[in-house]
Amino acid sequence: MKKPKIIKNLKLLEELIAKLLMYVALFVVVAFAMSIVVTIISRGWPAMTWEMVSQVPGSSFLLGGDGGILNAIVGSLYIVGASTLLGLAISIPIVFYMNVYLKKTSKFGYIARLSYDVLFGIPPIVFGAFGFMIMVYFGMRASLLGGIIVITLLIIPVFIRSIDEVARNFPREILDVAYSLGATKLQTLHVVLRQILPGVATATLLAIGRAIGDAAAVMLTAGYTSAIPTSLSQPAATLPLAVFYQAMSPIEEVRQGAYAAAFVLTLIVLALSIGGRLIMRYFSKDKIH
Repeated sequence: MKKPKIIKNLKLLEELIAKLLMYVALFVVVAFAMSIVVTIISRGWPAMTWEMVSQVPGSSFLLGGDGGILNAIVGSLYIVGASTLLGLAISIPIVFYMNVYLKKTSKFGYIARLSYDVLFGIPPIVFGAFGFMIMVYFGMRASLLGGIIVITLLIIPVFIRSIDEVARNFPREILDVAYSLGATKLQTLHVVLRQILPGVATATLLAIGRAIGDAAAVMLTAGYTSAIPTSLSQPAATLPLAVFYQAMSPIEEVRQGAYAAAFVLTLIVLALSIGGRLIMRYFSKDKIH
């Protein structure tokens, strides 16, 4: 009778230890995240002025002079917006082809998914170096177009990997019903798209979050400038690079600008997260008819 009781007590102890470890891990992660947010807010909010977000850097900005980070804000929005649209336009047809036109046992589909998994794990600096090599080959300088191209290449694996996970769980019976009613494969894409819209919204949110926070890739391809680009051939500043360059300055006023840029970047990511959740809720499956 004692042995079953000892075993029961050991199981209770194991469960208690497991819960304790989970609580500790949760506390560490939340504390770490909150410390970052509190530091950005406490250091960035005092530096936030209308001049900071509405003006481009002046001639003495890096010496603690006048101006703001409008060039980095606009540059980030240009690069992320264009690369997101391009990434979606390229990724969605690829996902449809792998899940509608190819069989589940297709070797080509397996190799394609494996390739995108590998690309998903490659560091952004590698994409930046590859993009820079291509730009040098074609005689291009660091520009807005270069930043858009390399960020598009960076987020395409994110789009494909995320949307493909949702599309692979799509009920094949719906496709069979559509085919039995005489619909072509191209016509069934509309049905598939409506069903995987929440996954597309999630993938878009993940891709934008990775794109807007990257500094390594755009450092080599987009360059940096104090002006707002008016054409694709001009260099473009971004918020991560604004944080990078200003945070290294020995001047306190300039470092405060780095925290202001980090604060704006955090607000943009927060807005995207909230917007993404609202979109996913709106396009949830129980609302799709």
